Amino acid sequence: MAGYLTTHVLDTARGCPAAGLRITLYAIDGNGRLPVAEMTTNADGRTDSPILPQDAFRTGTYELVFFAGDYLRATGQDGAAPLFLDEVPIRFGMSDAEAHYHVPLLLSPYGYSTYRGS
Repeated sequence: MAGYLTTHVLDTARGCPAAGLRITLYAIDGNGRLPVAEMTTNADGRTDSPILPQDAFRTGTYELVFFAGDYLRATGQDGAAPLFLDEVPIRFGMSDAEAHYHVPLLLSPYGYSTYRGS
């Protein structure tokens, strides 16, 4: 079985999935970034399909960019300008060609965390 990448976003301030949050996946090539995919989270805070499916999966270094600022503005959590968090980049490596990598984001207006999920 080939590897694949999934993600989801939870709004920890409101205690719910972060629906409607745009995410872009980049492959890191030296000092550059190559866009691979762009998706928006559904009502469960997940993408409707893997952000990097099995047929496109390659090991390497990647970056997920979560457009948190747009989401925070849309949900009335933006506060005073400028936002404390706007774009949230998470750079990570995938070395196992047959693994499922899951990179979730736990988000609030003033903080976030991530981990390798299952």
